[in-house]
Amino acid sequence: MKEQTSIPTGKVERASRFVGTGLKVGANYLKHYTKKLIDPSTTKEELHADNAEDIYDTLSGLKGGALKVAQMLSMDKGMLPKAYTERFAMSQYSAPPLSGPLVVNTFIKTLGKTPAQLYDQFEIKASNAASIGQVHKAEKWGKELAVKIQYPGVANSVKSDLRIVKPFALRIVGMNEVDMDKYFDEIEGKLLEETDYRLELRRSMEVSQQCAHIKNLIFPTYYPELSSDRIITMDWLQGFHLKEFLERNPSQEVRNSIGQALWDFYQFQVHQLRKVHADPHPGNFLMRDDGTVGVFDFGCIKEIPEDFYVNYFLLTNKEVLQDEVRRREIYTNLEMIHPSDTEKEITFFSELFQKMIDMLTLPFTRAEFDFGDESYFTAIYQYMDELSNLKEVRESKVARGSRHSLYVNRTYFGLYSILSDLKAKINTGESFPVFK
Repeated sequence: MKEQTSIPTGKVERASRFVGTGLKVGANYLKHYTKKLIDPSTTKEELHADNAEDIYDTLSGLKGGALKVAQMLSMDKGMLPKAYTERFAMSQYSAPPLSGPLVVNTFIKTLGKTPAQLYDQFEIKASNAASIGQVHKAEKWGKELAVKIQYPGVANSVKSDLRIVKPFALRIVGMNEVDMDKYFDEIEGKLLEETDYRLELRRSMEVSQQCAHIKNLIFPTYYPELSSDRIITMDWLQGFHLKEFLERNPSQEVRNSIGQALWDFYQFQVHQLRKVHADPHPGNFLMRDDGTVGVFDFGCIKEIPEDFYVNYFLLTNKEVLQDEVRRREIYTNLEMIHPSDTEKEITFFSELFQKMIDMLTLPFTRAEFDFGDESYFTAIYQYMDELSNLKEVRESKVARGSRHSLYVNRTYFGLYSILSDLKAKINTGESFPVFK
């Protein structure tokens, strides 16, 4: 993959890249509608593919918050056309890396020494590159190390990037602007945290220690003396990213073992720690043939407020939800329905949410669940597609759902997606508390 020798860091330069992409996207729409006039059977598949390529090429060159949004969107398989999902998924661990001179410059600026002075060996070519930073392999003290380096200008460009990328997100997702304003504040806060590598280092060490007892999970050791505000050094973990791992044709037993470890990891965090590793994309896990899985990258941690936590998991109790008064109270607390809603709107959205909740919480209501059941996920994606096409949903004047639900939902969607790809059968009931 071709390396980048520079990253635009100025607001004007970054904005101009988006403007150029907007023109390309406009041209793609014009080309599509021209073709459709000639051939009415023309579908939007080619349009989506062209737009996805043009938008991703721009975002991957800019790195930072804009590319992170693409990564987030790639995890929501029911939200985007397939062309966007597949293209944006590249941002998880295969974005174009920075060139060697920029890497060395980062070390000199933040640690006062070159990589050659700090490590016994350092591979100047990145092993993988994502949205916020890239990883290099190194050696010291007889250990193989992973060195994560943040891209230049990322922290300073988060706010301006999100303002610029919002129109693209609005058009791709079809969400109205009031929703975007509400949730982009949450995204902005989390992205700013992700650019704080000292915070990530502390969280990585803390959560790894708290979850060390969970069977079949492997965490790296972190090295503060070789880390800075833009560099994190940790052990190099062996293993395979999800796609590579599945190509090795692992046994069902191994798939189940890894799936169970991930399920237990997230359940423990949510229900015991009240905070969660909220970036469950495949690039943050390394899977092994012995049924263990390595976990890293704790830059995105969502702390879960107690009142939200209680109301959110009350949604899994069917008896509680049968009580109409109680159900409306929970929906209101979670901002799924609003005091300004008419009785007709309350009835309409309550029915929509109830069906969606019944589907999404099904694994929590059983002692064992087969995430390899393709019909389950097909039904979810079809229903989400139906929702997105409903006039009442598209034209809703209020954002439905607490801002806290954004990253908690994202966490479970990401986990479900990985477990689905693994086709894992999971014991789901033991670690889950009952809410009444």
